[in-house]
Amino acid sequence: MNLSRAISEAKQNNQVAYNFLLETFWDDVFKFVVKRTKNQIDAEDITIEAFFKAFNKIDTFDPKFKFKTWLITIAKNTHFDNLRKQKNSISRQLIKDYEKRSHWIIDNSPSAEDCLINEQNLAELIKDIKKLKKQHQEIIHLRYFKEKSYFDISIQLKIPVNNVKVKLLRAKRLLAEIINKRND
Repeated sequence: MNLSRAISEAKQNNQVAYNFLLETFWDDVFKFVVKRTKNQIDAEDITIEAFFKAFNKIDTFDPKFKFKTWLITIAKNTHFDNLRKQKNSISRQLIKDYEKRSHWIIDNSPSAEDCLINEQNLAELIKDIKKLKKQHQEIIHLRYFKEKSYFDISIQLKIPVNNVKVKLLRAKRLLAEIINKRND
C-alpha cells in the first residue's frame, strides 16, 4: 500500500490503512518525542495520544504537506498540552499547600482583639464574658483560657474549623462592644 492510498483509505475509516500509517511513522514520531521528553514511557504515551488525535482528525490533513510533518506537529502540540496540564496540576497543588500553611500562620498570630482581651483586668473581663451568650462564652473560654487551637476547638464542638473562626470573631467583637460600653 502506498502512502497517498493509505491516507485516502484512512479517511474512509479503514483499519488496515490506520495500521499501515502507524507502522510507517511510529518510529519517526516516537524518536521525536523521546528527544523532547527524555523519558521513553512518557514518549510512548504522547506518541499514542498523538496518533489517536491524528486519526480522529485525518480528514483535515492537507495533501499539500508531508504526512510525517503533520504527525510530528500533532505530537509536538500533544507534548505541550501535557506539559501545560502538569504545570497546572503542580500550580493547583502549590496553592493548596500554601492555603494549608496560611491557616497555620493565622492560627498562631494574635489579632488586635486578642491583644485587647489580654490587656484587660481579669476580674472585669470575666464579668464581661458572662454577659455573652453561652456559645460565645464557651468558644472564648476554650481559645483564651484553655489555649486550644482552632482545630482542637473544632473537634470538641464538632463544627468545621472555619465555623470556629467565625464564631470566635463574632464573640470577640461582641465582647469588645461590651468592654467599650463599660469604658465609656
